[in-house]
Amino acid sequence: MPTRKYVKPDERVGLKLTAAERRLLLDDVMWLDDEYSDAIRQTPASQSVELTLEQWDDFGGYIAAEANHTKDRKLEKKLDALFDKVQGLLATHTDEKPPKIVKIKDAKKANLLTPAGKKAKQPQKKTASGTVFQFKITLLGIEPAIWRRIQTKDCTLDKLHEHIQAAMGWTNSHLHQFIINDVIHGGPQLLDDGWEETPPVNSRRTKLSKIMPKDGRRLSFQYEYDFGDGWEHEVLFEGFPPAEKGVRHPLCVEGERACPPEDVGGPHGYQEYVRAMANPRHKQHQEFLEWNGPFDPEKFDAQAATKEMRKGLPDWRNEEEWI
Repeated sequence: MPTRKYVKPDERVGLKLTAAERRLLLDDVMWLDDEYSDAIRQTPASQSVELTLEQWDDFGGYIAAEANHTKDRKLEKKLDALFDKVQGLLATHTDEKPPKIVKIKDAKKANLLTPAGKKAKQPQKKTASGTVFQFKITLLGIEPAIWRRIQTKDCTLDKLHEHIQAAMGWTNSHLHQFIINDVIHGGPQLLDDGWEETPPVNSRRTKLSKIMPKDGRRLSFQYEYDFGDGWEHEVLFEGFPPAEKGVRHPLCVEGERACPPEDVGGPHGYQEYVRAMANPRHKQHQEFLEWNGPFDPEKFDAQAATKEMRKGLPDWRNEEEWI
């Protein structure tokens, strides 16, 4: 991995925007915060727009949100390209202070050596980026397995749901719930659904740090998506990996195989779909091809999954229909 340039947290970093990119941001991105639109307008066209890394990260979020909501495919591609440009800037800079290098002759003064000349026990340092949670998500009922390994900072179960959707490749078109230690956690749209017994715990108010084992021991729980097709996932909490300097989260570390198409009929329907798509002579091959286009069940790209996780989901709670 190339060395990232260190900048102070309040130091501004410049990004050159073309005239077309400036017009795009000022005319087509509806939700761009005033501080960013003002920065663009006040910066001469010949100069780079300067913001802190935190602001650039937030700036990218506005672009991603607009890309997720627009129905104009040309505009979406332009916004995606601009989002990649911002991510490229973030990937080459870091605002995490590099560790201080202590010379050998100063080791005793720095308490790296005891008076007896033995190496002193180093205190465990807390990273500025905070605690990282790691999960492995496996789709049940499918062989070979479809799975993802993701990392995220502390967040709500509701946000973890979004990360799982983006990393797996689902489109968040249906209801979902978590089952953790026999307790159901769900979104507000589930809470007033006529539950005769105890309603689900509100996943928008439940943070990972409150329910994951604080000692980092593994915990397996269930994530269900689309109660019609019945997609069940095992979510395995794998502990707290060390936070690496310059690495931003959320992150899809690795995974295997493509996500099934939505509304394919659950595990059984998916297996039939894969068989039909693999055989041009299958009676349903052309029907499935026209329905969903070409499909490669082995295709997966962790970098692309990370990009989708960072873009996030559209404002799905405002959707009128749920299944």
